Amino acid sequence: MTEDQKMIRESVRDFVERHVKDGVIERDETCEFPHEIVKELGEMGLMGMVHDEKYGGGGVGHVAFALALEEIARWDASLALTVASHTSLCSGHIAIAGTDAQKEKYLTQLTSGEVLGGWGLTEPGSGSDASNMKTTAVKDGDEWVINGSKIFITQGSVGGIFVILAVTDRSKGAKGVSAFIIESDTPGFSHGPKMKKLGMNSSDTRELTFEDVRIPEDNLLGELGHGFIDTMKVLDGGRIGIAAIGVGIARGSMEESLRYSHEREQFGKPIYENQAIKWKVVDIAVQTDAARLLVHRAAWLCDMGRPYSKEVSMAKLYSSELSTRAALEAIQIHGGYGYTKEYHVERFLRDAKLLEIGEGTSEVQRMVIGRHLSKEVK
Repeated sequence: MTEDQKMIRESVRDFVERHVKDGVIERDETCEFPHEIVKELGEMGLMGMVHDEKYGGGGVGHVAFALALEEIARWDASLALTVASHTSLCSGHIAIAGTDAQKEKYLTQLTSGEVLGGWGLTEPGSGSDASNMKTTAVKDGDEWVINGSKIFITQGSVGGIFVILAVTDRSKGAKGVSAFIIESDTPGFSHGPKMKKLGMNSSDTRELTFEDVRIPEDNLLGELGHGFIDTMKVLDGGRIGIAAIGVGIARGSMEESLRYSHEREQFGKPIYENQAIKWKVVDIAVQTDAARLLVHRAAWLCDMGRPYSKEVSMAKLYSSELSTRAALEAIQIHGGYGYTKEYHVERFLRDAKLLEIGEGTSEVQRMVIGRHLSKEVK
């Protein structure tokens, strides 16, 4: 790590220890969105740290971003998900495909954390299958008229700026999908009630509905019909964040288990002295280190402007599945206490499962990796 990266890691760790850690169980139970904490993260520059300084970003790169997300997710994966989705998806799409005018108008608001961003691809009847998308955008004079709905949208009710994918030419399949910038106060734009979820409870997740939503033609993001093409780039960047969150959860599982197994005594000695327990902790520690290295490799390749699609899918696949395994082992180490909400580890498990689903399931990651491996066959 560079000195700047170390400084970012330490400053985020300090902030999380002082302002995030103590209230995380309560936020999980109440499902309340942490507006004040997110505002403070924006003031620290964490809501746009990977984006161009010209548009208010930090310009520090994805390795530093992964370090910051790991520190946040160590205690609060819901908060880390808010930062990751805001930065990588909505802001990321505008950074990748937006015009200078769009970046000046929208990206500057997002990087400051003044406004939160949401990103809408998934629908009730389609996720990765873009050809089955139902949301449409039809040109009417100098406006686009959007109708349809999106589901599982992070920042659904707290976001002010959204990037939405919609069909502009049904005959072209995925190549007929385009992206649009929509502000949340646009007439016809609405959101449903907060979704009840297994985990990530203080992250805001809603269904969005568009009923004759009219936006200026200038709000087309990227080229017409390039929405899904740009989405693949957006998701690659997003997977760095999801993988880093997985590292944070796995690390939390290891650290909580290490502490508990030294404090908990059975048969006259700490349970850590039992080989069965010690080896569980050791395995989580080794695999967490491996996951972190996979994430940092993908992030470094991204920062260097080199291809990283295969590497980030590997990182996301390994890290997300590890976070679930690590949390399960942590619960086992904690015994009956691990099954209660008094300890953090049961929440780690509930939060971890989303990482195997969101921004491309584990099955999709294996498809991506397999496709790249096929290209390497001579």
